[in-house]
Amino acid sequence: MPAFDLPLPELERHRPDLDEPAGFDTFWRDTLKDAAQHEPLVAVRPVQTGLRLTETWDVTFRGFAGEPVRAWYSRPARTPGAEPHEAPPALPAVVEYVGYGRGRGLPHERLTWVNAGYAHLLMDNRGQGDQYGNGGDTPDPYAAAPGGPGPAVRGLLAPHDYHYRRLITDAVRAVTAVRALPGVDGTRIAAVGNSQGGGLALAVAGLVPDLAAALVTAPLLCGIRRALELTDAGPYGEIAAYLAVHRGAEGPAYRTLSYVEGISFARRAHAPAHFGTGLRDTVCPPSGVYAAFNRYGELRGEAPRKELHAYPYNGHEGGEAEHVRRQLSWLRGVLDG
Repeated sequence: MPAFDLPLPELERHRPDLDEPAGFDTFWRDTLKDAAQHEPLVAVRPVQTGLRLTETWDVTFRGFAGEPVRAWYSRPARTPGAEPHEAPPALPAVVEYVGYGRGRGLPHERLTWVNAGYAHLLMDNRGQGDQYGNGGDTPDPYAAAPGGPGPAVRGLLAPHDYHYRRLITDAVRAVTAVRALPGVDGTRIAAVGNSQGGGLALAVAGLVPDLAAALVTAPLLCGIRRALELTDAGPYGEIAAYLAVHRGAEGPAYRTLSYVEGISFARRAHAPAHFGTGLRDTVCPPSGVYAAFNRYGELRGEAPRKELHAYPYNGHEGGEAEHVRRQLSWLRGVLDG
């Protein structure tokens, strides 16, 4: 696929106007206030993974409306000879969000961050997990909300019903949950994700005022209107397919989507941020990534530390292991610098 979005010089200047609803902040303040009424942790159970250098727990925490959400919590195993009654050392933590249609899978699948020495919480996606990977364990009780069966269109016609209202709330609550777990330095929490996970990490950066860092790669839900004009790839293609059948529903749909627009979250963020995009990405077009990056932190006064790495010949896979190498180096400098 050749480059299909704006030329790079235009991407680097891309700051589109936003159709941001006047009630954006109130909507999210009220949603998160409701979720915060509930204690974060429900259960924390150790699991045997067969890994000698990593300890893992099966975590259930309370997300949207206090509903249970599953996660894996992993950290480097204690050194041989450590006293069993000793409290584990407080580590900086990475909260990771996974891609569209994927669940938390199995606990040994994602070991990069724990091998780098961080505590690691991997959040399950409610109502997802059936498209690829190794499954998920968190149902979405609102799967019948008007709008269609796929997560991207579930509840699309009303902001309060929309799937991403619930999933973003879960993502914010995951930060609260990791801070309640043993051996976590609550002042050094990073939100990390790719694709849908990148969109969730960006939303968390805009909604959690004391986040220490955000690593956002190929984020979904950025520049949504333009993305729907550019691509039929899923999940945007699911929204277009729904609107192709439900002609005349564009108004309510776009109003709902304006409440989960990643650029709006980016404007409110203040944590140092590391972005990545492939310039041939037809799933999450690079113009949305650049728009979020260019407007990142603009409502916070002093511009936060941020950088973006673009891969001209890559699509949605972006920089893959090369990008992760850059993330590891950057995060170490932010959390330990």
